[in-house]
Amino acid sequence: MAGLLLAGCTVGPKYHTPAAIAQPAPLAYKEVPAESSNPQDWKIAQPQDAMLHGRWWEIYNDPELNALEEQLNVNNQNIKQAFENFMAARTLIAQARSQLYPTLGTTPAYAGSHTSANTFSGGGSGNTNGNSGTTTNLFSLPAEVSWEPDLWGKVRNTIHQYQYSAQLSAADLENEKLTEQASLAVFFFELRGQDALQKLYDDTVEADKKTVQLSRDRYETGVDDLLSLVQAENALQNAEAAGTNLGIARAEFEHAIAVLVGANPSNFSIPEKPLSATPPAVPVGVPSQLLERRPDIAASERSMAAANAQIGIATAAYYPNLVITAEAGFESSAIKNLLTWPSRFWSVGPSLSETIFDAGLRRATVNQFIAVYNADVAGYRQTVLTAFQQVEDNLAAERILSKEIQQQQEAVLSAQKYLELALARYETGVDQYLNVLVAQTTLLSDQQQLASLRTQSMTFSVQLVEALGGGWDASQLPSPAQVSEKVTKSAIEAPNQPASSPNP
Repeated sequence: MAGLLLAGCTVGPKYHTPAAIAQPAPLAYKEVPAESSNPQDWKIAQPQDAMLHGRWWEIYNDPELNALEEQLNVNNQNIKQAFENFMAARTLIAQARSQLYPTLGTTPAYAGSHTSANTFSGGGSGNTNGNSGTTTNLFSLPAEVSWEPDLWGKVRNTIHQYQYSAQLSAADLENEKLTEQASLAVFFFELRGQDALQKLYDDTVEADKKTVQLSRDRYETGVDDLLSLVQAENALQNAEAAGTNLGIARAEFEHAIAVLVGANPSNFSIPEKPLSATPPAVPVGVPSQLLERRPDIAASERSMAAANAQIGIATAAYYPNLVITAEAGFESSAIKNLLTWPSRFWSVGPSLSETIFDAGLRRATVNQFIAVYNADVAGYRQTVLTAFQQVEDNLAAERILSKEIQQQQEAVLSAQKYLELALARYETGVDQYLNVLVAQTTLLSDQQQLASLRTQSMTFSVQLVEALGGGWDASQLPSPAQVSEKVTKSAIEAPNQPASSPNP
């Protein structure tokens, strides 16, 4: 009874989530762009708009991207690995919980023995032992029970530690999903950006072919010299070579996407389609919501909780351990009498153990886990600060790129006008072809820069969504009771779970 009463005690510090940052979160992000009357300016959805949901990639309205993301959620092997790690973490809870209950075992045994006939007893040399030369048998069927009451909460703290670790693993699973999904979207838009560059170079090659033909006609009629023709041919050759080189990056992005969706790159292809999308309005919410929307922050916070439970486990070593053992069963020299009432036996008794001197081992162990907890607190706060940095970085990138794209569009228009004027002067014989070559190079460079900026804008948009946590929310994290549910073999062997929940 005393053991049962003491089993309600739990030593160690109670866990309270520490403050994430030293100062309260601001009311709005610093890099949120101000209101503008220009319809071409990049905008974000206002806080009152709907937040991102689990299928966040649908805000880009690209059916092909949606289909690839669905394949990734089912076939990505990194997600599968994270899911199995989560399943393994859940089984540790059941292992720890088993320590709350008695252990029951049995060791049936049989022993046969024969004594030597040449054994003697008594004072005379001819006196023999009355039991010498006899054969005996011993059959036993015992049942053994052992129970160590959880007097100081060591087992309960262990269970809590594994529950928090399983929640951490669930958050890691969601973070892995978000990382893989965002990588796929980035690679997808990078590939489409390569297609846009390819179209640009294809158009440039066609224009350069016309210029080469014009230079050849002028040379053959004696209006222009051979130098102009060679310069035009060289410009065409450079454009063709640069366009061919684009195939390397496109192939690499296509292969990377194949691996993400669990496909063999040798059997996977994506049709060419130049990037034409613009970044959608992303609902960023307010900074205070960020702590609830990032799975890596949730994982870091659960790591602190697990470390706190570990302090309680180490603290329990200061207190004595009580073990209650009992044994009962049947024992007989004849198997026919083994299960009869006279063959019964039993024994029961508690034992108490306490370490009197360990040269500071327990104190050092407790201090070790206190330091681990403090390190996790620092890691948690660093994770939060990094999250705010990533959001601000991508907000700034989107805002600045929006303005830069407009400026670059104006530069492209000027370069096109420059080329038109240079060609007109060349055709009329006012200027040499060199001026046309400079204008062509300027236009190609400006168009290439514009295409790259548009690709960057889309990838930064994806990274902003990732920095905001995608469509995840802390309410989706399974509770300690949920992660403690029995894990079946079918759940462990099941394929990847949908992206909406880590629970089997």
